[in-house]
Amino acid sequence: MEYFLNEKQKIIRDLAHRIAEEKMAPLVSEYDLSGDFPWDIVDVLARSDMFRVFIPEKYGGVPGGIFEMVLVTEELSKVCGGISLSYTASALGTMPIILFGNEEQKTKYLPQMAEGTIAAFALTESEAGSDASNIQTTAEKDGDYYILNGTKQWITNGGEAEIYTVIAMTDKRKGARGATAFIVEKGNPGFSFGVKEDKMGIRASTTRELVFDNCRVHKNSILSRPGMGYIVALKTLDRTRPGVGAQALGIAQGAINACLDYTREREQFGQAISNFQVIRHMLADMAMQNEAARSLVYNTARMIDAGVREFNRESAMCKCFASDVAMKVTTDAVQIFGGYGYMKDYPVEKMMRDAKITQIYEGTNQIQRDVIASTLWKK
Repeated sequence: MEYFLNEKQKIIRDLAHRIAEEKMAPLVSEYDLSGDFPWDIVDVLARSDMFRVFIPEKYGGVPGGIFEMVLVTEELSKVCGGISLSYTASALGTMPIILFGNEEQKTKYLPQMAEGTIAAFALTESEAGSDASNIQTTAEKDGDYYILNGTKQWITNGGEAEIYTVIAMTDKRKGARGATAFIVEKGNPGFSFGVKEDKMGIRASTTRELVFDNCRVHKNSILSRPGMGYIVALKTLDRTRPGVGAQALGIAQGAINACLDYTREREQFGQAISNFQVIRHMLADMAMQNEAARSLVYNTARMIDAGVREFNRESAMCKCFASDVAMKVTTDAVQIFGGYGYMKDYPVEKMMRDAKITQIYEGTNQIQRDVIASTLWKK
């Protein structure tokens, strides 16, 4: 479909596509096997100004926003959902500072992030996944400082990022209203890293525990004000969920592209399997579903950039729909490849593994459906 990209958006998309094809593609299997963080690709993305597209111009960014971040994420994800996540998760870690940082915080951190300094967002804990209000990490006030204690779990870019947005409880008696968001830098005394997870998919991204043991952070590190941490988290996720949608539709498009190539070459019963109606109809459904996902993701991103006040329903819809599509499309892709699809020598088994997490992180699709349903009766 024609989405009426302007010239700058086309340049961003095409550059991301070139990076994916020329720099990422030769390394996909290597990173999937090793689980190492793709620093060489991140460096290319930084030198190509890809991190600037979601940063305000005042702080070193280029004209762009959520939509441009979506374009980059989709192109990278067509080749590797794990490597693309290292980029998109940095946008997630940056967004709280863009939305809630004061001028001093923005001036200090955003220019670094525009140049490619990696960020991370630390909300999830072992007992606080879908129930984000059940955070156990605490931040106890001590004069001009807060003392953080607790463990964050499954944090993307954990250990690799230099700057972290951390949600901790400053007053547990108030429940969700007692949460506060802090900026914590790597190397801060009392801040260390625990287990690096061995994941089914997105293995080229790092997922690690964050451990806070009497970690002292100054009150000037608070985003917004004490008690606003839950709002910071919700508003951030509303803006970044189109990034997950873009990752999902990119993975799905990569699987569709792989199927198109394979079905032209694979012969059974004396002809290419692309001639079989059952295969053609499967691919038609895959293409329709992913184009619908693309429309939903793109339009939601444009709504956000246009300054629409309420978009949490659309944000939930695009993340939920696109990730469900990605799981369906990649599963069908494995079926089309047959026995070859189950083998690591072919790309679609990895795409299926990578797709699964998009239904889970940044709010499970069950939670997204609750969010969507809660808006249906509102005028």
